[in-house]
Amino acid sequence: MRLVKLLSLRSWHFALPFVALGLALWHANAHAQDKKPITWYVGFAPGGTVDVLTRAVARQLSELSGQPVVVENRPGASGALALQQIARAAPDGNTLCTLPGPSLYSNPVPQVGKELRAVAMMATGPMVLVGPAANARTDVSALFKAMREAPKEWSYASSGNGTSQHLAGELLNQMAGTQAVHIPYKGGGPAVADLLGGQVPLAMLGAAPVLPHIKSGKLKAYAVTSKERLALLPQVPTLQESALNGYAATQWFAVVAPAGTLNDRILQLHAWIGAALKVPAIDDLVQTSGNVRASGTPQEVEAFLTDDNRRWSDLATKLKLKTD
Repeated sequence: MRLVKLLSLRSWHFALPFVALGLALWHANAHAQDKKPITWYVGFAPGGTVDVLTRAVARQLSELSGQPVVVENRPGASGALALQQIARAAPDGNTLCTLPGPSLYSNPVPQVGKELRAVAMMATGPMVLVGPAANARTDVSALFKAMREAPKEWSYASSGNGTSQHLAGELLNQMAGTQAVHIPYKGGGPAVADLLGGQVPLAMLGAAPVLPHIKSGKLKAYAVTSKERLALLPQVPTLQESALNGYAATQWFAVVAPAGTLNDRILQLHAWIGAALKVPAIDDLVQTSGNVRASGTPQEVEAFLTDDNRRWSDLATKLKLKTD
């Protein structure tokens, strides 16, 4: 019995260096995992609100986490390509995607609460109905009159089918009695480029990509979609003020991760993104892009996303809005 104990002690003593080496390698690997780059997908082309906001927050996230953050644009299918990409990613907490909304899709896409998990809400804000300043109508009432008189001459650009901007534009058509044809783009940037070039007479877009051109006098801002006027454009009325009683539409920008991502990692990412949004430079960017910084726990964000998409889906069905 004493011999067995002695051999066991000697065996353990012999194994100690290997145990220590194993622990060192484990710690080194864990540290390496902590420094693994975070990939953050954006489902739209560069230049739009979702892209500008994501890149700004991503830079702060890198500083706070100590991990490199790589933003990848995967435009197409109104953001669905990026959602499919993140749904296939490993749930290791190193893959994120910005989910702008509300968004409706004609085909099944990964959903929050199923294939995706909510991490944080970054911002919310109105959209702006704009057109080229050249040959612009005097105000939104005159615009509606012209649109009703010559319905085949009017169309409007958005960031894609089923996006918040498309939904806002179709709701306008329904309530104003207009028939503007929807022209989907792969982001706000390309839409603004064609708007400035005169290829499309109107656009329903987030404030960020159009504000500089409104201020320079190249674009005419007819109205904003929120219930209250936008502080950055105090002279521009709301659509509700412009004879569309009850009209209200806002867009939001959430962050999601693959389903299966551990709760601790979700909470850590949530805390980092929340801290990033409070950095003065980021807060200023949110406000100067016509948005408001948002908050809420991951659970609250998930509930909001589910409820808001359902509300718009019900409204789309009621008003027979076409989102494909």
